[in-house]
Amino acid sequence: MRGPASGARHKEWALAQAEIGIIGGSGLYSMPGFTNVSEVRVETPYGDPSDPFVLGELEGRKVAFLARHGRGHRILPSELNFRANIYAFKKLGVERILSVSAVGSLKEEHKPTDFVIPDQFIDRTFHRVSTFFGEGIVGHISFGDPVCASVATAAAAGCAAVGVVGKPGGTYVCMEGPQFSTKAESNLYRSWGADVIGMTNLQEAKLAREAEICYATVAMVTDYDCWREGHDAVTIEEIVAVLHQNAANAALVVKAAVAAMPHERNCACASAAKYAVLTAKDAIPAATKERLSLLFGKYLG
Repeated sequence: MRGPASGARHKEWALAQAEIGIIGGSGLYSMPGFTNVSEVRVETPYGDPSDPFVLGELEGRKVAFLARHGRGHRILPSELNFRANIYAFKKLGVERILSVSAVGSLKEEHKPTDFVIPDQFIDRTFHRVSTFFGEGIVGHISFGDPVCASVATAAAAGCAAVGVVGKPGGTYVCMEGPQFSTKAESNLYRSWGADVIGMTNLQEAKLAREAEICYATVAMVTDYDCWREGHDAVTIEEIVAVLHQNAANAALVVKAAVAAMPHERNCACASAAKYAVLTAKDAIPAATKERLSLLFGKYLG
């Protein structure tokens, strides 16, 4: 693996544990600053995660890093196995996930190289599985506040600590892709008051909540989408330069955010699925109950 995982040894998942998960998006494919690095492949009932996990210590905390799109950026947003990714984090013992992703700005105030830490989402995807429920088990979780405030606060503190513009709050539009928006769509989202647009984070947030994992995202602005007059003049080279700068800043922010992360969990995320299951226990198929034992076993008896 590139970056800090070069020469890393492979372990069985059962030997590896982590408390904080980092999902790296476009531009952030490794996590500088790791010590005691190892690499692990995690098997899940949903297939393979995007990549092997890089495990290590960062700011004295046990961290698991996953390159969302895989090494070499080979997986489309619509092809991502979101369930496998989140399940694997749960299997590793992760209680909090900080996700990093590249986004387009829908507001003049969010400039390229700014970071936004959204607290709301709008779903504009069409072909994605975003729940662990189904196949004989019905469940519903509360999702009015889709982001964990404690993780978002740590992310904002990380931005402040390293001098990166980090704006708490805002709405992230999650689109299907892989094409970017039409101008009509971009202006529609602006009329809704949305702040940024990306292709990946909402499914992660939904599944993390079902898995009772705290979740927040750092949205790295690379461009103004297509709504801004004259923005078409921006070259791909300029966008790539912003992407690289954002990735360098993100590595600093993540390290500082991990240092700011509380040790105790006092939020509702830790028990989000407590009353979610509506299916009678004796009506749940044995195979489904077994598959979900890691996530909901304590509630299924």
